[in-house]
Amino acid sequence: MVEQSLPDAPHDDPVAEPLPQQEEYWRAPARFGSVPVDAEPKGWDRHQRFFKHYPRVDLPIQIVERVPLGWEEPHEPNRLIWGDCLHVMRQLPSSSIDLVYIDPPFFSGRQYNVLWGDNNELRSFEDIWEGGLDGYLVWLNARLYEMKRLLKPTGSIYVHCDWHASHYIKVEMDKIFGYDNLVSEIVWAYGTPSGGRAAGSKPVKSHDTVLWYAKKYGSHTYNRQYTPYSAKYVHDWFRHVDEEGRHYRTRSRQGRIVRQYLDESPGVPLSDTWSDVMQLYGSAGWFPNNDDERIGYPTQKPEALLERIIRASSSTGDTVADFFNGGGTTAAVAQRLGRRFISCDQSRVAIAVTAERLKQAVVTRALDEQSPPDFTVEQWGIYEADRLSQMPLADFGNFVLRAYGAVPVPVAERDGIHGWHGRLPVWVGEAALDSQATAQDVQDFANAIRHTIEYRNANLRDGVMLAWGFAPGAAAAAVQLRELEAIDVNFVRLRQLRIGDADFREHVVGRSTDKADYSEFLTFVQPPVVSVGYRALGGRSVTFDAGDSAVVNPNAKIVNVQWDFNHDGTRFAATPGYSFQKGSPQLQVTHQFARTGKVSIACRVQDSRGGEGVWTGEVEVR
Repeated sequence: MVEQSLPDAPHDDPVAEPLPQQEEYWRAPARFGSVPVDAEPKGWDRHQRFFKHYPRVDLPIQIVERVPLGWEEPHEPNRLIWGDCLHVMRQLPSSSIDLVYIDPPFFSGRQYNVLWGDNNELRSFEDIWEGGLDGYLVWLNARLYEMKRLLKPTGSIYVHCDWHASHYIKVEMDKIFGYDNLVSEIVWAYGTPSGGRAAGSKPVKSHDTVLWYAKKYGSHTYNRQYTPYSAKYVHDWFRHVDEEGRHYRTRSRQGRIVRQYLDESPGVPLSDTWSDVMQLYGSAGWFPNNDDERIGYPTQKPEALLERIIRASSSTGDTVADFFNGGGTTAAVAQRLGRRFISCDQSRVAIAVTAERLKQAVVTRALDEQSPPDFTVEQWGIYEADRLSQMPLADFGNFVLRAYGAVPVPVAERDGIHGWHGRLPVWVGEAALDSQATAQDVQDFANAIRHTIEYRNANLRDGVMLAWGFAPGAAAAAVQLRELEAIDVNFVRLRQLRIGDADFREHVVGRSTDKADYSEFLTFVQPPVVSVGYRALGGRSVTFDAGDSAVVNPNAKIVNVQWDFNHDGTRFAATPGYSFQKGSPQLQVTHQFARTGKVSIACRVQDSRGGEGVWTGEVEVR
């Protein structure tokens, strides 16, 4: 059974997060005359904040799956969310997160940053680079501002960037978080053995920058970290060996000589230059072969890097957030270290790949390790229509009302009116995709409006009907009600809107500005039609072909294919190596099974609009 979400309660506009007052850093230099000083972050408006460029959009969140991982006690699950992180963050409560790590798109060109091929990803990068560097900084600042609001007073944020914009980002973060709240500028010197490849007219690039800010410097969590002593340091200082073969050095304390053993020393206190964490195996092949973590795209960060950050700035049970999820390294490490996590990405493929990574981490864990909490896969702004159609009627009605911007009426109080959009009564049809509102539905809703106090006071004559479809008789009945306006005071005007059509979405699309295009928000997608053929090759090998699968959503293409060659009949779990392949989805694959006989398999196909379809079947392996 597919678990669906109950609609979230509407959120009030959160209390504005104040910008730091730091006049001493942004004072106009009087002795140089009238020099303009920009003390506020780019894109900031003193009255509308960043809403001027990115208006607020409240839409419900659809829970499409809750993945059980074995934790038997009732608990709140961790969260993987597909959607624009800015609008997702605006629906999260203030001071609720202990640590934020983000690896946002670098200002280094679309070819480098477009990883998954989703329509939303492509649209977002159009927005980011449309205004050059200033446009990029406005885009990023609006999101950094929300991250600051979400941080607890003891929280920290780490922003991963490179040479293209790190200096500009630091200036903006000084304005948002406060110059005094910069904890460290970390240099991740991942290195290239033997100098790496020739770089033409400039030195070989071998480091990234990570900017670490506290919500309030001095109150932030910091668990001191250490790195091992170098071989030379051990040779020079821990040169004594006792009868048990343990290395030690001697120290003078309060007039007496004591031994400090190497195996009891924590190591060297962590510096701000991290050269002991190597980049993952690169496409050119010159990095060490530590690519067992790799899931298929070039900007993935190593787990060792995130483990250091999470251990340093959070404790067990704390909440860690990553609003540019990518391949899910932050979520995977947080799950392993016993932290809670919220991870968000604009790419549906990124969320799907991360979900499989988290499942696989539980499969491979040691038997004596405690099971991690469940996690949910959620969607904001683009919804799966077939899953919505499986919801109980009351939940479906509440979901559609929230999406339309209406306030639901409690089920027990519904007397023909399901919700209110301002002063307009709203009615919602059945959940089934092939359902149609009828002429009787029109008449019943009109009568319900006539029984309201507002109607009897002659102030209410309009209503809105929302449904997947309308029977011909329903449209005719609405016309007849409207025609009474000229001859009868009992007339009612009803507007009939198909769920997901342009008129239904106009309150979102209408908020598009010259900087933010919301035309893709509030859409409903259908799953691809998945078709799989197969051919036995012998030796327990079988070739599978999903090339006849077809997308249903307009202007969509297949961007990801995942295969489960040990399907349990209920939960899809991608077989390692068959989860994501950048640029060329694995429509045709060959797999060698471990045994002969009947085997259950499944194939999951995702399109660029966010539609997802699954095929299941049995194969006779010989």
